[in-house]
Amino acid sequence: MNRAVIYLPRFSEAAGRIARVLGADLLEYSETAFSRAISCYREIAAVMSMGIAVRGIAPYLKDKWTDPALVVVTPDLRFAIPVTGGHHGANALARELAVLGAFPVITTATEREGVPSVEGIAADGGYSLVNRDASKAVNAGFLDGTAGLYSVEGPAVVIGDKETAFLITDGEYSIGIGCRKETGAKEIEEAVRTVLATSGIRPDQVFIYATTAKKAHESGILDAVRALGRPLLYLDDLTINAIPTRSGSRASRIGLSGVAEPCAIATAKRRELVLGKTVIGGVTIAIAR
Repeated sequence: MNRAVIYLPRFSEAAGRIARVLGADLLEYSETAFSRAISCYREIAAVMSMGIAVRGIAPYLKDKWTDPALVVVTPDLRFAIPVTGGHHGANALARELAVLGAFPVITTATEREGVPSVEGIAADGGYSLVNRDASKAVNAGFLDGTAGLYSVEGPAVVIGDKETAFLITDGEYSIGIGCRKETGAKEIEEAVRTVLATSGIRPDQVFIYATTAKKAHESGILDAVRALGRPLLYLDDLTINAIPTRSGSRASRIGLSGVAEPCAIATAKRRELVLGKTVIGGVTIAIAR
């Protein structure tokens, strides 16, 4: 069970009805209720005033991609109001409460207008969004009627700008790859497989490989990643240099802060470096998630 209902004691009856509809656990409100709920649950309904709920959850908010879905439900069950995580479960949770007569107050623009959103498409298809910064521009495009939705089956190379959202089959790890000029595909593939095996990561747990766009004309990395069976994303210089690295790199000779580490971090879901730059022969590999 991944849902909880936090409630003030005087609203226990309403909270019980909500919990039955949502299949959720009940948590009586206290000073630690929100901290306990956030550590255990992804979706939370709060039966209390908006002010109490906002003050309760505020210290634990980080960003839209990791914040829990919070819906405030008025004690009279008239309104269900998504507060955080609208695209990530809160809107859907609010709509579920319509069976109790609660009107879902949806404020996210795409859902209010009945058009797709990047987050909704990803959730429905079980995909991961590689470049999260693109979601704002693409969602605006859906609202304006200018954004398209295209599906490409690999092996393939997809090229897009910073306002193109890339959705791929779900996975856990992103792999950054750098290499000496014209390194062969077999050497790169073997190096990647060695690092994955040493790290205890299966190839099917990787959701993206990434490298610098300066390597786009070299076939070695592309052919190696094709053999590994996952997508390859080329990153521009600005994206790479925006990521701080913890070790020096020969890539400074070509105007980059690094290749393997920043490419892995830039495409990772949580921006957590799992394995720092590892060199095998002419190949440099880093792993993030």
